[in-house]
Amino acid sequence: MLQLKHSGTSAVVPVMAQMMATALMGSAYDVIVPVPLHKSRFVQRRFNQSILLAKGLAKHTGKPIEAFVLEKKRATESQGGLNRKERFRNVGGVFKIPPEKRTAIEGKRVLLIDDVLTTGATASSCAKALKKAGALEVGVVAFARVGQPVKG
Repeated sequence: MLQLKHSGTSAVVPVMAQMMATALMGSAYDVIVPVPLHKSRFVQRRFNQSILLAKGLAKHTGKPIEAFVLEKKRATESQGGLNRKERFRNVGGVFKIPPEKRTAIEGKRVLLIDDVLTTGATASSCAKALKKAGALEVGVVAFARVGQPVKG
């Protein structure tokens, strides 16, 4: 995952997407939405790993992907090195769905795709924006789950 995220080594994406599709067998959702990057981070990386995973998953499931319905309003600090409270504060309220894009998710069961789930702060913030814009349900799948040590 780190090679994909930080060096753009995307050769592993098809295998990762297949694993995610297998884990999702029997799940009910209508549309796939990847977690977005802020424009400045996208320019820096030149790709969004969540979009790559979402596209791979869409190929395996036949479900449509809405790659740009969810937007990140402002750049945020990298979540790496932040504790749980800091992570939730860092991404709280930064995701939005522009009014003209709401029809893509209104009344639908949305599957949110992320690369790594640590505290759930990003997924939670995205889910709130999707629900506010009219999504019926929001499920989340990430390729990797990383725990954080509990402090004090």
